[in-house]
Amino acid sequence: MKSEIHTAHPAPPDTGGILAVTAQGLPEEPQVLARARAFAEPLLTGRLLDTGEPVLAHADAVAAILQALGGSQAMQAASYLVYACEHLNKPGDVIAAAFGPSHAELALATNKLVAVQRQARLAQSRHARAQEPAGQIETVRKMLLAFSRDLRVVMLRLASRLQTLRYFAAARLQPDGAMALESLQVFAPLANRLGIWQIKWELEDLAFRFTEPQTYREIAKLLDEKRLQREGYLQTLCAQLQAELQQLGLEVSVQGRPKHIYSIVRKMRSKSLGFEQVLDVRALRVIAPDLKACYAVLAHVHQRFDQVEGEFDDYIARPKANGYQSLHTVVRDAGGKAIEIQIRTPAMHAHAESGVAAHWAYKEAGGKKSGVLASGPYEAKIAVLRQLLAWEREVSAPPSQPGQGLLEDRIYVLTPEAAVVELARGATPVDFAYSVHTTLGHRCRGARIDGAMVPLNTALHNGQTVEIIAAKDGGPSRDWLNPELGFLASPRARAKVRAWFNALALQETVARGREAVERLLQREGKTALGLEELAGQLGFKSADDLFEVVGKDEFSLRTIENMLRPNEPAPSADELVLAKMRSGPGRSAQGGVLVVGVDSLLTQLAKCCKPAPPDPIRGFVTRGKGVSIHRSDCSNFRNMASGSPERVIEVKWNASTPALYPVDIAIEAGDRQGLLRDISEAFSREKVNVTGVQTQSLRDHHGDSARMTFTVEVGDARAVQRVLAAVAQVAGVRLARRR
Repeated sequence: MKSEIHTAHPAPPDTGGILAVTAQGLPEEPQVLARARAFAEPLLTGRLLDTGEPVLAHADAVAAILQALGGSQAMQAASYLVYACEHLNKPGDVIAAAFGPSHAELALATNKLVAVQRQARLAQSRHARAQEPAGQIETVRKMLLAFSRDLRVVMLRLASRLQTLRYFAAARLQPDGAMALESLQVFAPLANRLGIWQIKWELEDLAFRFTEPQTYREIAKLLDEKRLQREGYLQTLCAQLQAELQQLGLEVSVQGRPKHIYSIVRKMRSKSLGFEQVLDVRALRVIAPDLKACYAVLAHVHQRFDQVEGEFDDYIARPKANGYQSLHTVVRDAGGKAIEIQIRTPAMHAHAESGVAAHWAYKEAGGKKSGVLASGPYEAKIAVLRQLLAWEREVSAPPSQPGQGLLEDRIYVLTPEAAVVELARGATPVDFAYSVHTTLGHRCRGARIDGAMVPLNTALHNGQTVEIIAAKDGGPSRDWLNPELGFLASPRARAKVRAWFNALALQETVARGREAVERLLQREGKTALGLEELAGQLGFKSADDLFEVVGKDEFSLRTIENMLRPNEPAPSADELVLAKMRSGPGRSAQGGVLVVGVDSLLTQLAKCCKPAPPDPIRGFVTRGKGVSIHRSDCSNFRNMASGSPERVIEVKWNASTPALYPVDIAIEAGDRQGLLRDISEAFSREKVNVTGVQTQSLRDHHGDSARMTFTVEVGDARAVQRVLAAVAQVAGVRLARRR
């Protein structure tokens, strides 16, 4: 297990119990720290982390860091229990029995996060390509927040990571690049967001020492060259300024402020400065008793020294996002040397060193406001949550994707190669498979979570390792689209499944259309004609586009016939009298159409427009199939008539012979459970017989949509209007029209 560690380093100043918030929910009891160490010692003695650090020494060091920050005994005890987890058969049960459920929950959550981050870091080192580290670092940052639902886990991880870097520095060892980069880009910004600057500065300097050792040594050398001279000058200046302020009746403390190497480099790079141009290499800090004294000190400083224009910031009136407050000014002494001076109250100083957690313990006399935030526990808890949520907003979904808040609905799981995958809360192994790759999703047949086989509708949780068992070929199951079965939680994955089935249906339609067109070409003896060429002559971009509309019966093969035979002579009288019916004159195959001027010609209603009385109709004489009856506004009829006007014939409805006529009704609606049933019931209420239906699910700008074509039988076209009105009343229907 890879974790974080402690070496000889100056301990941060005691801030008076500032981590009471981190022990929220941990029952205080005498000797809990000693009991936890005694519990863990036999389990950890002799064991090493993969950094080479003894595990027990690491736990001791983490507890010391938490103590220096003011953490309670219960919080310090957690540092031992975290590392004991790995060496217990049932760590949750054992720790809960010995220390209570809250200690067990914290230890298990922190231990899991350590393991997950280690896996992600190793995966990044092994597999990341040139442009991947930034994305992986951001995902690890999100994952840390997703695990850190209370500040206890955050503080344990910050202390642990600081200790790891201290250990590598003291042992003169080089950590792997992923750990150093993660420390600089994830842990230090988190400490900054929480305002825990004493951890932030040290994390930054140590991580920078490992990521850019040459630059670190150069700046350290520049600082050391005149360090004694600079420190002697600052000591003298501190004594002079403190004496002057005390003469004015201001009881203040003046001290030199350490300058951190990483902040110097960052300022040099951001402002394109040389080392000598960095104005705050010489820095003082003045701790004044109250707000009034702060501004009195500022007035004296500006009177005593020459102020550098544009280098004053009032963070008391306008605090930083993490609650930091102080007065910052840069002045020059008589010799022209630049000096940065910070002025703040003791409460502001506690906050600057230890962040929003400081408010849980820091109280001024009489319960007054500190000038930072209210000192009560409720206000302090709100301060902590605000900073965590603000940090969350920096790394969560962009404004164009509202409702994607990290703390509410995101989880982070791992591939077998330890790459981190971000999913919606409630996601399943099938969602995971589609997130990794669409083909893996289509072929998903089983899953293992942390090595154990699970059903495909199992909900995933933070930190789990998911392995997909995939078939060599095949596609998704239609059951995955059933929301009641719970296979998919992601709309994106559902859209991919629908797209697969839509593509499958399209392939079948194209194959059906191809077969019909090829059969026609064989019958006409035109097999030498290329299919792409044919499609182009008919105005289609590709042959598949032609096959699709033919397969859907939206394009008549007669149009292709007419194109293949454009110069046929006018039909003779014998050709007009095609296949007379044995029954009397005027009767047709459909029982309701008369051909004007000709007795007993065979007629058929065109499938492309499906006419019904009282639609205006026209006839077109076909070869061997009688007269095809079209609606006058039919586009196929217009195409055929323009190519062979001599074949057009007058027809009319036979009102004396009742009949039923097929009519197509097209419907567009929002896709939902029970939609087909509700529409069918609307047809039933209107006493209309449905003889066929085609459905298609798709995702458009409305969301999940359905397009349906119903073929119904009606006595006349006027009945269609009543049916359309009934269908329009069905919930979710956006459009209902006759085709």
